[in-house]
Amino acid sequence: MKVLIKTTPKRFLKWTQWTLFAGGILMLGYCGFVLVDTWVFQKQENAALEKFVPQALVASPAIVGPDGLIGRIQIERLGISAILLEGTRNKTLRRAVGHIAGTALPGQIGNVGIAGHRDTFFRPLRNVQADDIITLTTPGGEYRYRVVSTKVVSPESVEVLNSDGNELLTLVTCYPFYYLGSAPDRFVVRATRVS
Repeated sequence: MKVLIKTTPKRFLKWTQWTLFAGGILMLGYCGFVLVDTWVFQKQENAALEKFVPQALVASPAIVGPDGLIGRIQIERLGISAILLEGTRNKTLRRAVGHIAGTALPGQIGNVGIAGHRDTFFRPLRNVQADDIITLTTPGGEYRYRVVSTKVVSPESVEVLNSDGNELLTLVTCYPFYYLGSAPDRFVVRATRVS
């Protein structure tokens, strides 16, 4: 009877060890899949965008492509360069940044709202500063915006997406940047169009 009691915990520990090891391998595999999927998606969409961006960029209102492609957002100083798609579904924000429905498109009068995850494309936003230049490149042209302010708001503060009749750009991501889990606040970057 003593032999069974000694081997049972040993087997249980061995089984637990292998289960945790297998779980760790699966999690690493999933993370690898997400990174490769995002990298491939960004490359493909950048190539698709380059086909449609005219050589002499003449600003005209942006259009949404059949696959939801709007363009590319870049903040050179922060090293941000990401494809901009229509919508804010989880799959969209996993692979790109998303245009918030109901807000203006680049080139239109109003507030262009863009959302992104704080742990992927918008992670560098924690270092954004006033006067940083944000460039939106679309098939309709290139639009440049200058950062004028940042603030932290609650998720219910949707008035940050309101328009004041000018061409504005608002970037939204979760805050704090290093928070684990669903973050309690939103970090908002406001920029105005540079002519």
